Amino acid sequence: MQLTVLIPFFNEEKTLQESTLRVISKLPKASILLIDDKSVDNSNIIAKELQNKYPQVKLIQNVKNLGKGSALNFSKDFVETSHIIIHDADLEYFPEDIIEMYDLAKAYPNDMILGSRFICDKPRNNIYRRTYFANKLMSYFFSIVFMKKISDIATCYKLIPSNFFKNVNFTEKGFSIEIEMVAKFLKSKYNVHEVPISYFGRTYEEGKKIKPLDGLMYLLNTLKYRFF
Repeated sequence: MQLTVLIPFFNEEKTLQESTLRVISKLPKASILLIDDKSVDNSNIIAKELQNKYPQVKLIQNVKNLGKGSALNFSKDFVETSHIIIHDADLEYFPEDIIEMYDLAKAYPNDMILGSRFICDKPRNNIYRRTYFANKLMSYFFSIVFMKKISDIATCYKLIPSNFFKNVNFTEKGFSIEIEMVAKFLKSKYNVHEVPISYFGRTYEEGKKIKPLDGLMYLLNTLKYRFF
């Protein structure tokens, strides 16, 4: 079992290097795909430097800025390992949690492993209470609609078999890719497991990109991918 860490980014010059180095430090044998969603700051320069310095790092660039879902879709043809995991470049997540997820995936290689920010007791800092409760609501709603308990549907950390990731058509270009991936995985009759992870949220002033409209789209797309 081999792992590729997908790191989509757009204008993350302040955090991209540290985020990638964290992955390299904790997962030295993993492949890393840096996916530039057509940044207009110095992110691409930083990514090129990382690619030149570390042989496990490869940089690819989307044709234009279309969103996280589009960037992940663009990366499909470059994945060569049995499994992938998504890691954002914003320092909100911690790659040491991937190790525990990866160990569980060895026992369930055909299943999806989610990193949950809401189960068990790990260090967490949810800066915005409205975001915290919105995520809880979206997860509860998804769990009812799909009749499968998911405590954190909006989590970035999704460890997925590559054959599913590469062969399923994902249509969401933005953050709703989070909903679409889990929904289509469950509808394909595969199972999902959750592992507790740490989390340190950043502020909008620091570059947080998800907006209240994205939360509404999560709810609408839960219904869309369940019934249509």
